[in-house]
Amino acid sequence: MGTYLLKRLLLIIPTLFGIMVINFVIVQFAPGGPVEQVLAELTAPGMTTTGPVGGADVAADDTGLASAGLDPALIADLERRFGFDRPMHERFVMMMWNYVRLDFGDSYFQDRPVTELVIERLPVSISLGLWSLLLIYLISIPLGVAKAVRDGSRFDIWTSVLIFVGYAIPGFLFAIVLVVLFAGGTYWEIFPLQGLTSPNFHEMSFPEQVRDYFWHLALPVTAITIGGFATLTMLTKNSFIEELGKQFVLTARSKGINERRVLYGHVFRNAMLIVIAGFPAAFVGILFTGALLIEVIFSLDGLGLLGYEAVLKRDFPILFGTLFVFTLLGLLLNVIGDLTYVLVDPRIDFESRQM
Repeated sequence: MGTYLLKRLLLIIPTLFGIMVINFVIVQFAPGGPVEQVLAELTAPGMTTTGPVGGADVAADDTGLASAGLDPALIADLERRFGFDRPMHERFVMMMWNYVRLDFGDSYFQDRPVTELVIERLPVSISLGLWSLLLIYLISIPLGVAKAVRDGSRFDIWTSVLIFVGYAIPGFLFAIVLVVLFAGGTYWEIFPLQGLTSPNFHEMSFPEQVRDYFWHLALPVTAITIGGFATLTMLTKNSFIEELGKQFVLTARSKGINERRVLYGHVFRNAMLIVIAGFPAAFVGILFTGALLIEVIFSLDGLGLLGYEAVLKRDFPILFGTLFVFTLLGLLLNVIGDLTYVLVDPRIDFESRQM
């Protein structure tokens, strides 16, 4: 297992490098880079700006100016400040060297370190991802087991209808419905609509802080959970049904072993392997990307919203810095998933696999 683990860890380096190269090249050829973003703001109709960047002077009249009419010194200064005065390969090498040293630079448009912005938004994404994933697993695994044991029964049929509804309707649509019903949209104003905590959170006692925290999380976490439990439930059910039909289960039953012991002592461990395999991807997906629209609807400043804004503004330090960190985290979690395989079933031997 040690050799396999070492190989997987070493494989992270070229994988991460390849992902960064591909995304870097694609973004460089995308229209509307950071220089163009600044020029578009400077040439907006009715806007007059004097010397906002690098001490260069430029003015825009009421009709707007094309970028070609701007002072070439301003454009050259912008390119220098953003690093576009250097060849693309030099910029990439310098960026990766800084990332290896955990230097992610400053945001182009927020004038703050990328690390500071990520740390500021991290509690929101962790709160949404952690509690949603916990609820999804607590609901999906018992429900999937119950459906497998009662396969074809009325319980299985009616719960399947609910699961298909949850699968067909995206989480953000559930979020809109919850806002309309329970957050003052049209009917009741029971839950807050904005932020992770109340403005006077620090003045509350600890029990009141806990209540306020979960009160704000109730609707967004519910929306993510409803939109995410269907796939895992059906995966658990199908995995259990497959295991229940195998020879070792028939043998255990023929020996008169208690059905509960057969189910949870023999079947559960094998059936959970495929569920465990998908945990790292599910964690990364919900934590960093899956809650983007939920964050927008409930006005939560999380990492998903931060990345989305960085893409729109072409804020490359945020875009590539978060890509580097989240990709590295996802690759490490995949290795952890393999280790969990072995903990659940020691019979699994990754050492004998050809990589």
